[in-house]
Amino acid sequence: MINSDYLNNLNKAQKDAVLCLDGPLLIVAGAGSGKTKVLTSRIAHIINEKKAFPNQILSVTFTNKAAKEMQNRISSMLKSQNIGLSWLGTFHSICAKLLRKHASAAGLTSNFTILDTDDQVRLIKNICKAENIDIKQLAPKYVLSIIDRWKNKGFYPKDVILDKRDIYEKTVQPLYKIYQQKLLDLNACDFSDLILHTVKILEKNLDIREIYTNNFKYILVDEYQDTNYIQSKWLYLLAEKHKNICCVGDDDQSIYSWRGAEIKNFLDFDKVYQNSKIIRLEENYRSSQNILSVASNLIENNQNRVGKTLRTTMEKGDLVSLNCFKNGKDEAIAVADEIEKKLKINFSFNNIAILVRAIFQTREFEERFLKVGIPYRILGGTKFYERAEIKDCVAYLRMVYQPKDDLAFDRIINNPKRSIGESTIKLIHEYSKNNSLNLEISSKKLIELNLIKPKTKIGLSSFLFLMEKWRNDLNIKKISHVKLLQLILDESGYSAMLKNKKDVDNENKLENIKELLSAMKEFDNLESFLEHVSLATSIDQEWDGEKINMMTMHGSKGLEFDVVFLPGWEEGLFPHQKSIEEKGQNGLEEERRLAYVGITRAKKKALISFSMNRFYQGDWIDSMPSRFIEELPEKFIEKNSFFDENENDENDFEFNQDFEIDEENNYKSPGWIRYQKRIK
Repeated sequence: MINSDYLNNLNKAQKDAVLCLDGPLLIVAGAGSGKTKVLTSRIAHIINEKKAFPNQILSVTFTNKAAKEMQNRISSMLKSQNIGLSWLGTFHSICAKLLRKHASAAGLTSNFTILDTDDQVRLIKNICKAENIDIKQLAPKYVLSIIDRWKNKGFYPKDVILDKRDIYEKTVQPLYKIYQQKLLDLNACDFSDLILHTVKILEKNLDIREIYTNNFKYILVDEYQDTNYIQSKWLYLLAEKHKNICCVGDDDQSIYSWRGAEIKNFLDFDKVYQNSKIIRLEENYRSSQNILSVASNLIENNQNRVGKTLRTTMEKGDLVSLNCFKNGKDEAIAVADEIEKKLKINFSFNNIAILVRAIFQTREFEERFLKVGIPYRILGGTKFYERAEIKDCVAYLRMVYQPKDDLAFDRIINNPKRSIGESTIKLIHEYSKNNSLNLEISSKKLIELNLIKPKTKIGLSSFLFLMEKWRNDLNIKKISHVKLLQLILDESGYSAMLKNKKDVDNENKLENIKELLSAMKEFDNLESFLEHVSLATSIDQEWDGEKINMMTMHGSKGLEFDVVFLPGWEEGLFPHQKSIEEKGQNGLEEERRLAYVGITRAKKKALISFSMNRFYQGDWIDSMPSRFIEELPEKFIEKNSFFDENENDENDFEFNQDFEIDEENNYKSPGWIRYQKRIK
């Protein structure tokens, strides 16, 4: 017997969405509007009204976590643990189930293997080797990203339409053909194949399609704004008979185009599914009204959206803070002080988050938190000094500073590749152990004794020569530690490795290294910097108890916190220049949706900030406030600036000195002056 009050706990719009069972339905669910509650209540209602048996309901999510949560909620509503929702799961899990039943139609057997990312990379590496493709120039992961993009569009190798703007697609297309054949030979498929094969089977085999179109009387889809072409095609095929498809999502939270998501699926729902209904869930149960008003006003600047107006029954709450700082260091100091002096009294650390546009931005906050002892965690990422590329750079510096540092030697001897294989490294270690010598001296001795293979000898000798040169640069020529790292990155080939290799992760790595160069400028010499890094990495950050959360805005979707800091709202950084350059107006609108997502993570307090100067790659750069700042509604925000009050006009920011920056030599930067002209 179903819980009798399950409908009574819904507001009017939610109830309408649950009761509207016939025909296509698009539920536009604003942030914090209870979409999961609606989805689960709708499934419970379908079963309770005997509109369909549980195994006739297809319910699709994007994550296993979401699927499990829905299963548990429905079981609780129906007061049963065995309700038989056999078709509730992710796109990939459901398609894998279908594909195993009809594997022969895709040239596979039912016991096919699903390759993970590592397996895929190894397979592409082997193919590239056989085809004489240099993986130093074209990374296997990048090859796979192009193949994945094609599969998301429904393209097998023969269907590919080359994008002339992408110079790599022409090279990848024949590799894609070989890759797919290898998968068939292995009786295997990758994750994208699970959906692509299933769609092609349904398209080409009407008898198979009829089985499922007859069976699935109701289809429910969560996070519909995140679907790609092939996912939407699969849903369309399965819904063709009963047409009882209900898609839930928020076009204002469509932020994953870089993963293949197409907002067009959401915006064109009523065109694809004739006679469809649209219900808007506009009552927010998360945030205060002031926060919602700021987010709503901002997102209204987007043209490509269905449109809705969020409201809440909660109090207006605090105004959204807009804070201007002299530089990024001041910004980090102020955030730490605000947390220490005020927020920790009323809020737990676990309910405070710092959301950044790019992961390199966490560095200054990490530095400050470590200095003042505020515990933190990086969600969905790695702490700054623990990132691989940062550890590589530090290892080079350690080796220059201390020739006996065998751990550093091990890390960098073949990074980037110098034709120094495992057997050579093993030989160096054995010689070191037997003769009580460090690894660098052991390497020199082995070369002198002519015990190193000729090809390996060239690479090893070059490495040892550069080490001596860099020590001379540091100790004799007295170059700065910042300049030293720049030389190391150039002369070792490390920068070229990242710049020349087309890899999906390399852009972030380069940004992190630039941020490292900025960090080094704050120290007088190499010794003090290395000491700082050692202390930073040795501090136990796995304390029990509460921690401040740091993550990208992309990684924050679906989460909520009492207090949210949104730093770095500057042109070029946010909105990100690359996004605008590559996608134009569509890119700008997605960046604005990202801002909307960031603001609506906050329940009680949202604090936006920007700096007039950024320390970038060892130099001060004047920055301009993000164009999004001009789109924030004045009556819902509180402006604070942390320059000398006497240096500014009366019409400038209201000088509410809630943050105390105890720094000398405050000044008006060129960026600040330009900003004042813009806001007048």
